[in-house]
Order: sequence, then structure tokens, then C-alpha cells
Amino acid sequence: MPPVTGALLAANVLVFMLQLAGGLPLVEHFALWPPATSGPRGGPGFELWQLVSYSFLHGSLLHLMFNMLALYTFGRDVERLFGSRWYLQFYFASVVAAALSHLVVTGWMGGAPLPTVGASGGVYGVLLAYGIYFPRRTVLLLFPPIPLPARVFVVLFAALELYFGVTGTASGVAHFAHLGGMLGGWLMIRSRRRRRT
Repeated sequence: MPPVTGALLAANVLVFMLQLAGGLPLVEHFALWPPATSGPRGGPGFELWQLVSYSFLHGSLLHLMFNMLALYTFGRDVERLFGSRWYLQFYFASVVAAALSHLVVTGWMGGAPLPTVGASGGVYGVLLAYGIYFPRRTVLLLFPPIPLPARVFVVLFAALELYFGVTGTASGVAHFAHLGGMLGGWLMIRSRRRRRT
């Protein structure tokens, strides 16, 4: 297990255990809140650190499991390719880009001021990198279990996220955060390629 992927997996599981313990107001202070709102019970609302901290919180065990399975599956090869230091920068750039995209789109579209949690933004950035650098590797969809080339898998997921986000189906999921994570990953990859040419 490469060190950064292992550390991210461990940190996400540990924070979820703290959430389950319920002794700390983690969502109130560390979830991503829209800037024009305040948190529940007079909480702090939006703070700058939430652009990163939200990615360590999860809404349910299933939410955590899907994100960590994807991070484990794709993150190991991407970290070995990029090197641990640059992979860490890449992951958190995707996380921040996901948060900013979500805030911009939800601010423009309106809606209830709900907190956002989950590592999906970083995971979608990693997924994009996997599709770019390992395009012919076979990836198995879970539902239904269909094997696809990684490149097709990534394009399919991006198209679905765009469709769900625009149409408002599968509400309660931050679809534009997922796309923002991919955008952040793509910008980082472009920056890396420019420095190498």
C-alpha cells in the first residue's frame, strides 16, 4: 500500500468512527457549508478550512465504503505513478476544486443550505487520472457487473454525473462536486505535463 493512499484510508475511517461516537460537533464545524448561511444551532457556517475538512466526513457507512473502495482500487496505481508528494497535492487540489465547484453551482441554482460531506471530489480526481494513464485497464462496474476499459468507465461516470446534476435526479448527491473533482484533477495533470515538456 503506498503511504498517502493508506494514510487517507485510515484518516477517513478514523474520522467516521469519531462521527459515530457523536461526542464532537464534526458536521457543524467541518462539513462544507454555503458561505451565506450559518450552521445549525448557531454554528459557524462556512469557514475556509471546510474546503478540505469536509472530505474526511461521510454521511453513512455505505457512503464511506464506496469512497474508500474506489480510493483503494484506483489510488494505489495513481500514487505509484505520480509519486507520493505530488499525488498528495493532486488529491487535495481535486478536493478543493470539488468544493469550489459545488459552492458556485449551488449558489447559482439556489436550494436549501445543506452541508456537504465526503471524499468523492478527491476520489473522482483520482478516477480521472486512472482513466487517463491506464485507459485500457479493465474496470468492473458494481451495478450491473459489466467489465469496461478504464477510459470508458471514466467517461460514463462523468456523463452520468453531468446528467444527474443538470436534471436534478438522484438528489442529495453533490454531482457538481464530483465533476469539480475531475476538473481539478485534469488541471493538475495539465500543469504536470507542462512542467515536463
